[in-house]
Amino acid sequence: MYYEVIIIQIVLASASPRRAKLLKQIGLDFTIVPSNIDESNNGNLSPAEYVQQLAYLKAMDVAEKMAQNGQDKRYLVIGADTVVVKDGILGKPSDRQEAFSILRRLSGSWHEVLTGIALIDTQDFKCIKGYETTRVKMKELSDNTIFAYIDSKEPMDKAGAYGIQEKGAVLVEKIEGCYFNVVGLPLSRLAELLEEFGIFVLK
Repeated sequence: MYYEVIIIQIVLASASPRRAKLLKQIGLDFTIVPSNIDESNNGNLSPAEYVQQLAYLKAMDVAEKMAQNGQDKRYLVIGADTVVVKDGILGKPSDRQEAFSILRRLSGSWHEVLTGIALIDTQDFKCIKGYETTRVKMKELSDNTIFAYIDSKEPMDKAGAYGIQEKGAVLVEKIEGCYFNVVGLPLSRLAELLEEFGIFVLK
């Protein structure tokens, strides 16, 4: 019996080194082509809808470029977006004061981290979307602790002003759900979506 071998190249539509590291962790070969879209929040969308919509827009932006530039090739583009939610969506801080305000808001309480994923096949532009939610409990943080963490520069490029995979780990008391989702890419959920395109992480 003969099987058709379909060559599909994976593209990550993100410049995030954290997401790239996670894809390498599960053994995927991929190239990075960052998207260029407006990430401003649409207040009419729920957090789950918002992260999936942004993931889709990121993936589609790159998928259209790849389809135009490599018409003889087939790509599977992965778009992702992560937000922190506590009484609304908390994005990346614009300055030290906003970082302090966000971390003060999260201190001593639970919040949710949502990551939306969108996969688009440039052969027929088939798209599959999904998302993951993780609950995170932050420790009670003193002002000195918050400012010391801000001085590390970690908060400035991260949703919710912290990174659980770096020094920000010491701020977190516990989590409920997928750890990798908090880092920025829920690997188990991603693997399920990849299977819809015939790509199996464990083969």
